[in-house]
Order: sequence, then C-alpha cells, then structure tokens
Amino acid sequence: MKQIGIGTCVPGIYTEKWLPHLVNQGFECVAINFHMTLEGIDLKKLAESILPVLREHNVRVSSIGYYCNPIENAEHAKTLRYCIDSAQYFGAPMVTTFAGGYEGQPVEKSIPKFGLVFRELSAYAADKGLQIAIENCPMGGNWQKVTCNIGFNPKAWEMMFEEVPNKNLGLEWEPGHQNIQLIDPIAQLREWAPTGRILHLHGKDCSVDLDAVKKYGILGAVDFAPQRTPGFGDVDWRQIFSILHQNGYENDICIEGYHDPIYNGEWEMTAQLHALRYLKWCRGGDFIPNPWDC
Repeated sequence: MKQIGIGTCVPGIYTEKWLPHLVNQGFECVAINFHMTLEGIDLKKLAESILPVLREHNVRVSSIGYYCNPIENAEHAKTLRYCIDSAQYFGAPMVTTFAGGYEGQPVEKSIPKFGLVFRELSAYAADKGLQIAIENCPMGGNWQKVTCNIGFNPKAWEMMFEEVPNKNLGLEWEPGHQNIQLIDPIAQLREWAPTGRILHLHGKDCSVDLDAVKKYGILGAVDFAPQRTPGFGDVDWRQIFSILHQNGYENDICIEGYHDPIYNGEWEMTAQLHALRYLKWCRGGDFIPNPWDC
C-alpha cells in the first residue's frame, strides 16, 4: 500500500514566486493550476525554473491543471493538448481540467461533443503514459443550465464514461463539491472508488447549514453550503483515506485553498497548514516500518 501524498494547489501565475516559500512547509507535492488561460506562460520554461527548488526539497508536481471549456472553445482544447505535451517537463503523471459544456444548455446536449473531444485527448495522453482527471466542480451551473463543466454530478459521470471508456480518463474528485449538491460524499466515494475513475483529489471541504436550507431553500437566497478548508468542514477525511486505501488509490490529495469564508486573506496559509497537518493525521501520519520481519 503506497502512502497517499498531501500537497497544495498553486495558481500558475504565482508558481515561481510562491514555491520557494511553500516547499519549506511540509507539503509533499504541488498541483500547478491555470484557469481558462495560461497567461502567456511557457510551461517548459516554467518547469526549468521551478524543478531545482522542488528537487532540493523532495517535492513533486502532482498534476498540471488547465481548467477550461474544451467543448465550446476549440482554442481551449488546443491549449489542453499543449498541457498534455508539457506535463513531461514537470514529471507530472496527469493533466486536470473541466469537462466543458454548452453554456446555458442541459448536460445531455454536451455529451456527444464531450465524446469527440475527450476520446481524442485521452488517447493522446495515453500514448504519453498520462491520465486526464476532470474536476467535479459545478462552476455555478446546474443540470438544466451548465456553465463550463458538465462533470459535476454522478449521473453525468455515468454518461461521460460510457461515451469515453478510456481508462486513463477519470475524476479529480472533491467531496465539498458533492456536499454543495446535498450528495453524501462518503457513500459516493464507496461506490466510485472501486471503478478506478478516481484519479486525483482536491482537498477542499464544505459546511452544510441545514437550518438555512429549511428556512431559505437551495436556490441561492443564502449560501447554505460555504466551501471550507479541510479540518473546518463536515467531511470525515478518515473515512476518505480508508476508502481510498481499500481500493488501491496511490495518487495525491492537493489542498485547494482560497475559498474558506473565515480563514482567508492573511489567514490563508494558517488554514492550509492546519489542513496539511489534519490530513496527514487522518491518513495515519507518516509511514513507520515495522521493527520486525513480516
């Protein structure tokens, strides 16, 4: 059984500036993330710049994230292919992204185009020994009117993986995004972990205020489910680690900060380091070899 690594997500444009400080904090890996644009960054040059710092501190790149809409935007699909080409420079085993979607349309409308885009991309990634993981964030959309990601709900996953059965395509799963939909993430993980489709995890949580749901409902009058940094939310991460280990998961969990409504701003790194210590505790701490033969 391989130890599950605990890392943090780093915005791509701040990678060179932030990494020298982050590598000393105990993170075991980093996910380098971009949203909709690479901001003109040359990924090969970025890798050449940061790898010496990472190697010095034995920190690896867990994934390259480019969260975009490859269904509706051909340029996004092209850039996603460039990220697949560039993952080798970082030694990253996967690229993470959104599934895309036809904005304002129901999920079903996007499935055929999803198949066209991701059959090609997943085959291209497989030839390079890479995986593609789709984050399960709704991005403000719903089943009837998606925004840039249809991959937020298990009903959509069933349709997506029937359309694209390639085994190197899966999910970058986060329990908080399921809590917001009032889905039980533990029960969901028990069902989905055995499928082999859980390829990467975001370490982000959520707190559901059921009193607010009873009073104001779920259609946006109040934020009934604020996103939280792990250690401050509702999810039992001890169960998550147990389920992952039971099903042979050997990749990482990268803390996705910058969302907590309380521990943010000048408290951001305080929250992330609390999450790092908490998640390491939930996984059982560090591996200690037995002092006897097994």
